[in-house]
Amino acid sequence: MYSIIVVPAHCAGPGEQFRLAPGETLRFGRTPPDGSSVPHLTLAHDGVSRSAGEIRASGAFWTLSNLGSRQTYVVENPEGAGEHIKIAPGRLDAPVPFEFSRVVLPAAGELLAFEVWAPRHDYVTADPSLPGALTAPAFALDRTKRYFAVLAALCEPRLRGEPHAPLPTVDQVVERLRPHWPGASRTSVQWNIDYLAVKLRLKQPPEAADCGPRLNGKKESLVSLALRFDLVRETELSLLEGELTKR
Repeated sequence: MYSIIVVPAHCAGPGEQFRLAPGETLRFGRTPPDGSSVPHLTLAHDGVSRSAGEIRASGAFWTLSNLGSRQTYVVENPEGAGEHIKIAPGRLDAPVPFEFSRVVLPAAGELLAFEVWAPRHDYVTADPSLPGALTAPAFALDRTKRYFAVLAALCEPRLRGEPHAPLPTVDQVVERLRPHWPGASRTSVQWNIDYLAVKLRLKQPPEAADCGPRLNGKKESLVSLALRFDLVRETELSLLEGELTKR
């Protein structure tokens, strides 16, 4: 079973993709080595090393080796609101944890990129016979409630593939939710934002407000937490189109 799919820039279809099974490798660089049986992704640019790097599939993840001696490579997570890792020159077998990645190589004033997909997932199977009480959920969120719709609306621009998009204003959230929540207003949306900040333990409840500092950047903190822990996923944005119940 293939675990890694490498998609070159301007790929016209599956025939131009590289599919790697666990243990297989793909070299990339300006020119393919003579007589090598290892697949090669050619990046025909004078600013790319002849032997720039290597990708190795390893089960449900992959590693990247930077075989160059000068340039740092960046692996971006397009779905992670700016999340990225850096692969320094000469670094071997750096593990990449992202399911969908963009590898960016600086090349003589340009940035060249190709994508790597890691669609395979391995999961442990829960054992229902274990004794004792079930583990309490880390974040108890009811996806049918209005507060979750407010959180989804705040996360929507970045979940739609704009990792650096500005967050919606309260007025924009009101307009987004009003078709399915006629009573939405600045006051009600702001109340739900404040409620989320307490519910997700970003600030103290009102009765203990004097125990800690005021939370600045509340919306940014909520969205950062939600995206980091997958509290809202892109597939759940459809909830913004349905009828919303009260908190």
